[in-house]
Amino acid sequence: MSYPSDYKYSKDHEYVNVVDDTFGIVGITDHAQEQLGDVVFVELPEVGKKLEKGDVFGVVESVKAVVDCYMPVTGEIVAVNEELESQAELVNSDPHSNGWMIKIKIEDLSELDQLMDKAAYENYLQEQ
Repeated sequence: MSYPSDYKYSKDHEYVNVVDDTFGIVGITDHAQEQLGDVVFVELPEVGKKLEKGDVFGVVESVKAVVDCYMPVTGEIVAVNEELESQAELVNSDPHSNGWMIKIKIEDLSELDQLMDKAAYENYLQEQ
């Protein structure tokens, strides 16, 4: 598994790709999609919804399980990946790029400091 070095990762296996110190692109990690198996449905929030760190922002349904996705940082939903409505399998095939889920306006950049970098996330996975 490969994890982009410029992303931040949560213990719940979500990532944040910080775009320009204002916006972040959020999805689930390669590890998470592998554990889930074939993703068949993704439920995402409405644009404009404001969520706190730790709030559920969506649901991923796979052949194995249905799981909640949690906000890694506080923010407002500014876009959702509408391609996932008809191509939920993008979460499996390309979780860190085309399989992104939401774009958020980050409210508090300091919350990013509580997330893991690539090395810390890989160590976390080994400890599990």
